[in-house]
Amino acid sequence: MRESIIEINGVKVKKITLNTAIIGTGAAGYNCALRLDDYGVEDIAIVTEGINMGTSRNTGSDKQTYYKMNLCADYPDSPKAMAQDFFNGKCVDGDIAYAEAALSVPCFLHLCELGVEFPVNRFGEYVGYKTDHDPRARATSVGPLTSKMMTECLEKEVMKRKIKIYDKFQIIEFIKNGDTCVGVLCLNKVAQNENERFVLFNTENTVIATGGPAGIYSNTVYPIGHHGATGVAFEAGVKGRNLTEWQYGLASVAPRWNVSGTYMQVLPRFVSVDADGNEYEFLNEYFDDIGTCLSKIFRKGYEWPFDCKKVLSGSSIIDLLVFRECVIKGRRVYLDFRKNPYGLDNLPYDKLDDEAREYLENAHACFGNPLERLQFMNMPAYDLYLSKGVDLEKEMLEIALCAQHNNGGLDIDMWWQTNISHLFACGEVAGSHGVYRPGGSALNAGQVGSMRCAQYISKHAKNDLADETSFDTACRNAVIKHIDLTRAILCDEDNALALTDKYQRLMDEVAGPIRNASKFDEAIGKFQSALDSFNTLVKVDKQSKLSQAYRLRDALIGEMMYTMAMKTYVLAGGKSRGSAIYSSTSGTAPAGMDDSFKFELDSGEFNDRIFEITYQSDLGGIGGGARPVRPLPEGGGFFENVWREYRETKNIY
Repeated sequence: MRESIIEINGVKVKKITLNTAIIGTGAAGYNCALRLDDYGVEDIAIVTEGINMGTSRNTGSDKQTYYKMNLCADYPDSPKAMAQDFFNGKCVDGDIAYAEAALSVPCFLHLCELGVEFPVNRFGEYVGYKTDHDPRARATSVGPLTSKMMTECLEKEVMKRKIKIYDKFQIIEFIKNGDTCVGVLCLNKVAQNENERFVLFNTENTVIATGGPAGIYSNTVYPIGHHGATGVAFEAGVKGRNLTEWQYGLASVAPRWNVSGTYMQVLPRFVSVDADGNEYEFLNEYFDDIGTCLSKIFRKGYEWPFDCKKVLSGSSIIDLLVFRECVIKGRRVYLDFRKNPYGLDNLPYDKLDDEAREYLENAHACFGNPLERLQFMNMPAYDLYLSKGVDLEKEMLEIALCAQHNNGGLDIDMWWQTNISHLFACGEVAGSHGVYRPGGSALNAGQVGSMRCAQYISKHAKNDLADETSFDTACRNAVIKHIDLTRAILCDEDNALALTDKYQRLMDEVAGPIRNASKFDEAIGKFQSALDSFNTLVKVDKQSKLSQAYRLRDALIGEMMYTMAMKTYVLAGGKSRGSAIYSSTSGTAPAGMDDSFKFELDSGEFNDRIFEITYQSDLGGIGGGARPVRPLPEGGGFFENVWREYRETKNIY
């Protein structure tokens, strides 16, 4: 690793030359660094906008799930079976699915060895339970903060090995030489002047592990300290895939947290409040039958992700009603755990469907109000909000239908390398999932993907540092561009946060869980216009706020790309699927909802297709289309042949 100073247009820029830079300090980024170190790639460093930021460290749920191959009792399981279940999620490449399955156990056990205390029985078996889209009870958990504990254990090992971390550096552009990534340009968030403002990383390999595009929606459960850098990757020419596919679900607004599991199963009261402070128990107004209403609230606990297939007769009508109150009517929606729905002192448990009634009876929770049931069934769920400054015993909890996880993302091959050579992606930023996925499989994918790209890098890494002469030529124009940009937007005005909010709300309205295709073109035009005029439109009044402006820029590129992907899907004939409804005048609206909620379910014709999209920054415009999924491999193999190929690693990597 070597540091130097270069001067471009009179501005001094620090340059750090090394073999591999890993961007991000979440569970995937840390694991990638550890794996590279394990495989002998020593000239590495982690680059992060903030060590304590990110989704891995700052998010969770009622019982945050890690999905792994079954390791308990007599459940039949295999890599092929697990890969098939991933592949069944639709729009999934088979080789990626197989890798995520085959490396599930070693990645899981690696976390256990680092100190993540997944529960075992007295014989040492790692017990499991069924999660959504899971046929084999593969799920496990260490509680509501599973990913946080993973990140902390991985970080502890990184610190122990003294792997270098560059903190407070925000990625603003990938440096390319043709179709090869040769480095990264970062904004120094704690710079005091222009000569400290920019830092270059000259690399042979770069791994982006910056999480999902958290900045493109207003209604989001991504933690405050997570923003993502997907737009920067798109600008570099990295393909996007399955950008239409998200998970949305009900979540609290402050703090941002999924209200899944027990929060729903204790049957809270749903209340909306208008601008004048009038309260409406709006579910009561929609459902004629109290038993139906309460049963759907209960099911929302484990059918947490919004699913368009569960709208007309399932629990996802709850999500749609919350969306209508918030986005269409402009009200604020709350969960009230202090009172029972319908103003009842005692709920009619005998009117619940069998599943809900039997669950509450077995839990001995057929009594009291929602708060009392929550404290009895799952006291940690109450304590969690209390630790975040919200006492459910004293106040209502504001919620919305929020973006929670992007199943799509950057296009990757079976080694998690993007279409830009020497640029890899792992964690949520990598689009390894399809329309559906088993709950918790994202945590597995992050560990497997970071291991895979580390394996590949270790087999191809050169022994010398990255070439500096060609890098200095390649980075010059990028640095000049950002020198000019920062000089243009630094002034006495300050509008970056207001503009960020404006365009996030536009995404909520047009391209969130309920998508209005007739408004796509108008929205895309607004995003493009803001990008075209960015240097004159955006203003910040302090050096320290440049970070906000760059987050806005990244979000605008992402917003345009994601909306264009949705438009491309609709133009191809795609209809409502997964966690998204596309409004359709010829469709069916749920009973009691107006025609703006009409939709048609997808027929499945694109289940074996992946929609890809590319941002052509040098030419203007966006291009994309659908390609067939890569098939699911057979796996296995005759031992002697596999052993020979393994020794001749060129046939594997």
